[in-house]
Amino acid sequence: MPIALEKIVATARVVSIPLRTQFRGVNVREALLFEGPQGWAEWSPFLEYGDAEAAIWLAAAVEFASDELPPLYRDRVAVNATLPAVSPDKVAEVLAQFGPFDTVKIKVAEPGQNLNHDLQRIFKVHQLFPKARIRLDANGGFDVRTAAMLAFTMVENGVPLDYFEQPCATVAELAELRKQLKNVAVKVAADESVRKAEDPLEVAQAGAADVLVIKAAPLGGIQRAGQIVAEAGLPAVISSALETSVGISMGLHLAASLPNLPYACGLGTVALLANDVVARPLVAIDGFLPVGRVTPEPTKLDELAASPERTKWWLDRLERCYGLL
Repeated sequence: MPIALEKIVATARVVSIPLRTQFRGVNVREALLFEGPQGWAEWSPFLEYGDAEAAIWLAAAVEFASDELPPLYRDRVAVNATLPAVSPDKVAEVLAQFGPFDTVKIKVAEPGQNLNHDLQRIFKVHQLFPKARIRLDANGGFDVRTAAMLAFTMVENGVPLDYFEQPCATVAELAELRKQLKNVAVKVAADESVRKAEDPLEVAQAGAADVLVIKAAPLGGIQRAGQIVAEAGLPAVISSALETSVGISMGLHLAASLPNLPYACGLGTVALLANDVVARPLVAIDGFLPVGRVTPEPTKLDELAASPERTKWWLDRLERCYGLL
């Protein structure tokens, strides 16, 4: 292992950052940051993840902190805006945080909401930003019939769909939905069917997706994620897991390392955080983010420091997960 556990612990800082708006049930984002030979990295698997899954995220962080980066094809990356499952009256306020954008990803299938909530949110976005391409992200929350109904409704009402991300939970459902949507030229993108699958290539081999949504941390790091994209042979969108700017910088390096990057990436989510660990957060300017490493500000780390109890929880988790690498 390139970095010994004690060296990670020596520089580790646990932060707790409130979100501007609840996102997938999260109101506060916790993360453990540490410094390695190549710079700072972030380890922030969601709290409910077991140690085996969280250890994959740790491998990614250790790689980013200790290994040399792959060659880069670009020095900036286009990004989309991201809209949580807010009510229509909140749409303008939330999207204002992203500045100018050409594409917006809208969360749908939120627990506790129904299809009418989704339609109201989508149509409000289209009303306010009629030229923006729209992506729908269901996190596997629809069955095939409901997903198809929503996609057909978008097409019938002239809403420009970039793609439908993880509309259903299983690879078989995605394959069936993709067949149904071919007649209306709506693309299907796979996220959870890649990053949470025992075989991340299954969805591509089954012909169940047109696009892969790739996150560096859940797939074990830049090198492994890049291999999956190459082997799948499908266009990829690099996305975030609601990280600080330190974690986003790893995603940007992955995006910059891909020879082909036809879509805007989902790496603009620092705009959803109410604060950040750097003086100049990675918030898009004219729809782009610069590629480069970032260094946390000591004053920010102090300001956003998690409680002693939460810090101990993360350090205990770190020790357990490190043992699984």
